[in-house]
Amino acid sequence: MKAVAFNGSARREGNTALLLDAVLEELEAEGIATETVSLAGHDVRGCTACYRCYENADGRCVIDDAVNDCIEHMLQADGVILASPTYFANVSPELKALIDRAGLVARANDDMLQGKVGAAVVAVRRAGALPVFDAITHFFLISQMIVPGSSYWNLGVGRDPGDVTGDTEGMETMRTLGANMAWLLRRLHDRPR
Repeated sequence: MKAVAFNGSARREGNTALLLDAVLEELEAEGIATETVSLAGHDVRGCTACYRCYENADGRCVIDDAVNDCIEHMLQADGVILASPTYFANVSPELKALIDRAGLVARANDDMLQGKVGAAVVAVRRAGALPVFDAITHFFLISQMIVPGSSYWNLGVGRDPGDVTGDTEGMETMRTLGANMAWLLRRLHDRPR
């Protein structure tokens, strides 16, 4: 079993990455292989609503950038984690592009993400994290993915890089999320088909 995490932050080693690390450590401790894909430094464009993904039905977007690689990573994984800092009470533009384009490609290809496990991770300075959490979770739900819970909403509070480690409850929420995601992945993997 494998989980892939997408870091939508412009900072590769910022608070979003630290929160992701806490989730991934729990998954790895439970025997789940993990991989992290950073969107930082990639020129990721938004959806142009051309609907060529429906015409082509090849599991790819016609825009040739990092999103197609991300879609392939999603397809190869059993679990998907989308992580974002809070930008004016919403996801980062790179993560929004990934959500919109991967979501449309998935729907155009027989809901190809259906049945995978999805989890949101949100870094926030002070407020506005819940719309970010909702945007990511809505992507999972409309993609017919399965979303595990945690001990609180999946967010950690911190402004400067590293501050989030001081949010004891936020870090514990991430560890609980990782453990719950591992439990769910194992149950889904072991179910009769």
